[in-house]
Amino acid sequence: MWAVYLNRGLEIRRDYPIPSPPPGEARIRVKLAGICNTDLELMRGYLNFRGVPGHEFVGVVEEAPDHPEWVGKRVVGEINAACGVCSTCRAGRPTHCPNRTTLGISGRDGAFAEYLLLPVVNLHEVPPEIPDEAAVFVEPLAAALEIPEQIHIHPTDRVVVLGDGKLGNLVAQVLQLTGCDLLVVGRNPNKLALLARRGIPVAHVEDVGELSADVVVECTGSPQGFHLARRWVRPRGTLVLKSTYHGTVETNLTMVAVDEVAVIGSRCGPFEPALRLLRQGLVDVQPLIHARYPLQEADKAFEHAARKGVLKVLLEVSL
Repeated sequence: MWAVYLNRGLEIRRDYPIPSPPPGEARIRVKLAGICNTDLELMRGYLNFRGVPGHEFVGVVEEAPDHPEWVGKRVVGEINAACGVCSTCRAGRPTHCPNRTTLGISGRDGAFAEYLLLPVVNLHEVPPEIPDEAAVFVEPLAAALEIPEQIHIHPTDRVVVLGDGKLGNLVAQVLQLTGCDLLVVGRNPNKLALLARRGIPVAHVEDVGELSADVVVECTGSPQGFHLARRWVRPRGTLVLKSTYHGTVETNLTMVAVDEVAVIGSRCGPFEPALRLLRQGLVDVQPLIHARYPLQEADKAFEHAARKGVLKVLLEVSL
């Protein structure tokens, strides 16, 4: 099958073996897949990943030996494949299973291929009202929805989202639904304009002075963004880290303690609410799509996705 393979560089292969599903898993024919910042970091050596990247996808179940009722269904899938038997899994925290594999990120080939494997318990059927171009955003939208799962955001809260990229946009759209006093701070006028058209207040970072917010969500993935976010959160406020960082970030932990700031790490989130928001049209992902490439031109797609100012680039695998 065709597949994108990372091994100290990007290879486009047409001879990659078609996977066979083990017990409890399904083979999914990928239709569309999205390139995210994590994929770009993997290509640069993040986590020393070797294999097929990609974790944002929509596809059709082609084979599920233990669950034939899933065959033919259009699905998206949660990316963490947990062992199901360890103490962490039994405590209801499968996304933190120490034995997990993660689709296209750690120990499991991902979505930049004609086929992928996932446990059936990870799958969610996509309602017919949601087109493929929207369904491919379920995974990052679910990640945005993890924030209100973790903390209670009141309508009276002052909330700042720092970062106007793909994730920052989705986080802002989700938090807008809470009725909070929301502001998105970024650097790209075109990206900020997408949010402004939805009635979300925005500001360029160079035009912002001092802020004091109840909640600051850091979505830039840069040390500079972290330091701004820390500066803007009020004493006894909450700093939500929605980004991963390449390397280390230095900060003054003494002042985190003195100000009694709650620091919340936030990663994967709930898929069913994400599907519901897309079906109801409460979140708009179409403006985030900047380009589409066939899988066989993944090298061009990665180059395009890495350009400054670009949002989502999709890979067309089988349509």
